This record gives sequence, C-alpha cells and structure tokens, in this order.
Amino acid sequence: MTIKLTKYGHACIRLEKGGRTLVIDPGAFTEEDAAVGADAVLVTHEHLDHFDAGRLRAALEANPAAELWTLRSVAEQVSAAFPGRVHTVGEGDAFTAAGFDIQVHGQLHAVIHPDIPRVTNVGYLLDGSVFHPGDALTVPGQPVDTLMVPVMAPWNKVSEVIDYIREVKPRRAYDIHDALLTDLARPVYDRMLGPDGPGVAGAGHARLAPGHSVEL
Repeated sequence: MTIKLTKYGHACIRLEKGGRTLVIDPGAFTEEDAAVGADAVLVTHEHLDHFDAGRLRAALEANPAAELWTLRSVAEQVSAAFPGRVHTVGEGDAFTAAGFDIQVHGQLHAVIHPDIPRVTNVGYLLDGSVFHPGDALTVPGQPVDTLMVPVMAPWNKVSEVIDYIREVKPRRAYDIHDALLTDLARPVYDRMLGPDGPGVAGAGHARLAPGHSVEL
C-alpha cells in the first residue's frame, strides 16, 4: 500500500496510509498543528525540538482515539492527562499504530559533548521500510527503503552523515533535523550528499520543503 510522506518543520514527518495518519516528533521547531488529525504520534526523545507538550496535547485532544508511543522520559510528562493512551517503548519493542507495523531501534542520544549527559533516544522503523532515527545515527540492522537523515545538529558533522547513509544503504534518503541550516548552507549539504559529492552508496538524496509530500 502506498505511503504518503509529508515533511514538516525540522525533525517532524507525517505519514499517511489507508486513510490513517501517523506523526513523528512534532517538536518546538515544527508547525503548531503538525500533529493535529493524527491517529498516532511517535516521539523519539525528550529534547524540545522533538517533543513539545503543547503540540502533543493539541493532537490528543483533537482526536480522542489518538495515541502516543514514546520513551519513559516523555511518557511520564503527559500520561496523567491522557490515561490509557500513552505507551512506553524501548529498543526491541514492536507494535502497530495507525495501521503501521513499527519496530523500535536504539537506546541513547548521540554524544553532543562528553560533559553533557546523554538522554535516551529511539528510532522507529515503519513497515520495514521507513526509518526515523531521532537524534542518533542508529543502524536498524536490516534493509531500509527510505531513511530520514538528520543532516545538521550540534552532535554531528557532514562526514558522519555521509558514512551513515553509506552504512544503512537506503534506496532514498530525505533530510530531517534541518531547522538550523541557513539558506546559504543548504546547497552545500545538497552537493555533499548528492551525486556530485563524495557519494552515498547509490542512495537517492533529496530535500523536501516543509509541507511538501512524496509517495513511497
């Protein structure tokens, strides 16, 4: 079944399949209504650019049947307001949400600096096809058709992003975690990750503007 992927601000994506909608990481750098109308919301970790309590509340209040899957650190902050609708997950878990079969991969956020404690972080593999790693360069250990790539963050550099895509070997790679990139920097990243750059093992790299969609 075809999946419609829509990019929202920063690290947030919206996936639609069979009339149902799933949203990942509607954080503070994302449009306020990014998760409204979702049947399920997934959050990778507690940092504000991935988790915003107001945006989650709006989504869960707009749809009384909507549910949230996330780490304990996030679940503890919202579960009391939505009893029975917030589920805690960790590495190795598998569940179904909004018609998607989901596997959980990863444990920790990437290292920002040795003096900054690492928080928990998980990535989500949907239908064995689309992988969103959150804030880590987690390799899911199985073939991935579509990889969401955190292209720019305080914890990474472009050589690591290139090596990550090479290691995962997706058929296509789309940018996320890009709110800190200026318009001047974007063409540089496009060139480095594209066919004229060092090469990313044959993956088709692309960048979607917020609100733009593709069919997978």
